[in-house]
Amino acid sequence: MNQIKKVLCVALCAAMILSFAGCGGQDNTTAQAPAQTTEQPAEEKKEEAPAEEKKEEEEKKEEASAKEDGKKAPLFPVTDVITSSPYYEEFDLTPTAEEKAAMETEPMHGQTIKYWYDGGNCTSAPYIAQKLGLFEECGIQTECLNGTAVKEALGTNAAQFGVSHIASLLVPITNDVNYTFIMGAHVGCKSLYVLGDSDYKSTEDLKNTRIAVPNGIGNSDYNITARLLDKDGINPLTDVELTPVESSACVAAMQNGEISAALLSDTYAYKMVQDGTLRLVRSLLDEDFAHEPCCVVAMNNDFLNENPVTAKKLTQCLKKASNWMRNNPEEAVNMLLDDGKISGDYDMNLELWNTLKFGLTDEYTKAGLEQIIDDYIRLGLITSTKDADALLEKAWHPQAPEA
Repeated sequence: MNQIKKVLCVALCAAMILSFAGCGGQDNTTAQAPAQTTEQPAEEKKEEAPAEEKKEEEEKKEEASAKEDGKKAPLFPVTDVITSSPYYEEFDLTPTAEEKAAMETEPMHGQTIKYWYDGGNCTSAPYIAQKLGLFEECGIQTECLNGTAVKEALGTNAAQFGVSHIASLLVPITNDVNYTFIMGAHVGCKSLYVLGDSDYKSTEDLKNTRIAVPNGIGNSDYNITARLLDKDGINPLTDVELTPVESSACVAAMQNGEISAALLSDTYAYKMVQDGTLRLVRSLLDEDFAHEPCCVVAMNNDFLNENPVTAKKLTQCLKKASNWMRNNPEEAVNMLLDDGKISGDYDMNLELWNTLKFGLTDEYTKAGLEQIIDDYIRLGLITSTKDADALLEKAWHPQAPEA
């Protein structure tokens, strides 16, 4: 009897299990509910996708805007003209046995050699070469001379070498001032500026107006301005009046209507360009002037002739320093700021530094000098000679060409 009950119980349980299984098969809605739940996020994704796409589009717009701002950010023209060579970047300055023996016979051996430097970024190559210890690598002791005009210092051998504008140094060579050019320094430096809200949009608009050349008629500002105007077909002698006005007085003179424009140092004008007070209309950084140096290293002729090997080693040091300055702008700017050799903020000085393209090759410098000499003779800025080749031979004596 008990056995029969057990069999009946087992049968009943089996029937119940089959019944439950049948319910599960019939109730498709209940069985598929989990599937609906797993599909729901997909439907939510479809609703959220436009928002994500919108965010991506906004990010792309912001990125494009940032890039566009980056393009607008530089206050001065930027050129891709190749001006340098890596030759001196890793150059070993240690004198060879032959060079060392020759240097020991030269009159300046063991004496302190002076370079001219009165602060600033443009003329800093000798100072940075000294700071980097490059002169010491050659066994040469150097000292900075300042507080005197560069032309007088170099011409009298008070300083043996220094950096300055071609526009300042070239004409005195024709009058037998006793120095010569040994290498290029950099490009740029100065530009022609008008008031930011003025109607002057180009040099053409400056015709029949007065333009300030701060350091006076016949000096570097006059010579640079004459060439900037001449390049645009404007006669600097008849189409405009070039007049001396101190840099510090130029903005007021523009605002008073006394002058239309002024040639100014880019460093001096930077903040006024940034705040809209001034606007650049022509520059030595423009593409048609980017193929020539603005400044050179000059060396006293007597020192050069009497100490040729020392002069060569000094030039190699300056070339290596100039390449370092080009490749390490942040470090170079900080060095000069820390030493009080330049003023202003870091960002300003870094932007200006990168416009200068330090580390010029001799080939580049010579080609630029040829063009400048031709222009000076044609424009009457040089009157003592008409022989451009003879003047180049007198003014240009490179000491350490790139091999």
